[in-house]
Amino acid sequence: MVPQTSSLNFRVSTKPPELVVPATPTPRELKLLSDIDDQLCLRERFPLVFFYGYRPSMAGKDPVQVIRQALAKTLVFYYPFAGRLRECPNGKLIVDCNGEGVIFVEADADVTIEQFGDNLLPPFPCFDKILFNIPGSDGIIDSPILHLQVTRLKCGGFIFALCCIHNMCDASGIGQFLKALAEIARGAPNPSILPVWHREMLCARDPPRVTYTRDEYQLVPPDTRSMYEPKNCSFFFGPKEIASIRALLPHHVATKSTSFEVLTAWLWRSYTTALKLQNPDQEIPLLIIVNARFGYCRFNPPLPDGFYGNAIVAGSEVTTVGKLLSHPLGYALELVKKAKYKVNEDYVRSAVGFLANEERPFFPRSGSFAVTDHTKAGFTDVNFGWGNALYNGAVNKGGKGYMLGECIITPHTNSNGEQGIAVLMSVPEYVLEMLEKEIGQHACTHMLMSNL
Repeated sequence: MVPQTSSLNFRVSTKPPELVVPATPTPRELKLLSDIDDQLCLRERFPLVFFYGYRPSMAGKDPVQVIRQALAKTLVFYYPFAGRLRECPNGKLIVDCNGEGVIFVEADADVTIEQFGDNLLPPFPCFDKILFNIPGSDGIIDSPILHLQVTRLKCGGFIFALCCIHNMCDASGIGQFLKALAEIARGAPNPSILPVWHREMLCARDPPRVTYTRDEYQLVPPDTRSMYEPKNCSFFFGPKEIASIRALLPHHVATKSTSFEVLTAWLWRSYTTALKLQNPDQEIPLLIIVNARFGYCRFNPPLPDGFYGNAIVAGSEVTTVGKLLSHPLGYALELVKKAKYKVNEDYVRSAVGFLANEERPFFPRSGSFAVTDHTKAGFTDVNFGWGNALYNGAVNKGGKGYMLGECIITPHTNSNGEQGIAVLMSVPEYVLEMLEKEIGQHACTHMLMSNL
């Protein structure tokens, strides 16, 4: 287990926030979002963070100036990000491409990147200083869509952090934008992949058709008695850790399963054990967030290169506490595969039709476990000239939850240069101790916990 860094404290000084607008005039127009974009559960902001070390070849160059100038140029291509979301009388969101700009904050911190520890994994101490909340700008409607902050460090490195309204894009969409931003920061005149809107491709058919049962979209009203303040933890799984989990499966099963599938099955069982649910007949949903850009879910013809909207839907399977915990790991693995591979193009079209018909349904909450795969989001390609980030990608979210175990799986290289998988989890506080025990049984070597 690595030392915790949650006690690290440091001072950050910031310049007044500014609005960065596109470098040249852009079209003034209204753009419709897709029925997937428009989900109520996506009316939130998701944060990302990138840590960059000192690079001698970049001596004399200011990352704040490099990224600010590149941002203005990139927004010419991605001009909807410089607009504002508006709500129509029917509750549907549209983008007002008015060029008002995105929030940009320049900051300096009296800390070095080494002080964050050898293993850079979230939750990070003082994240509210790495990405300051700007009063009045954290809403969804009529607020800046993007908020970015570049914080210089004493060692010559810097931290690049941002948050984005989820209705505009998913992880792959924002990854495409950030890759374009990095390319222009390194001197490219244009992004290598030009952005494509085409949100109508993920709008409902006329009339909408629902051909699958939507277990993942049950209309569960919020129950304030079950609300909790999520606690965040992170784990690193290298090749040895993943191999130790594979060893729990029959050889013929393990060899036909991806690392994502094996790890998800094991995490689901570990999380459910840690919940200590008393009723063996209680149903526990598994949600696998699948992206229509990739793999079995890929459209034919595929979504165009450059599409940066939300293309994610949830594949789900439901079992009971008793069945999940009494059966071998292979039982959970089979359910993971069913949830993942049922999501084909027709399944996505059916989900879009369901979303168009219903009044923005909630996800199920009690005992559920949701897994998102960021391994293809492209965050490892975000190089502003200072090389690859020492940590890149998602940060555990705060806020209140309804007993939802959220899990993000993302590629990560540790301080020893070992390539593996980072797992970020947000769970109820009482789950943490038991979860650590469950994880520790199978040689996961790194764990960080924080109340951040």
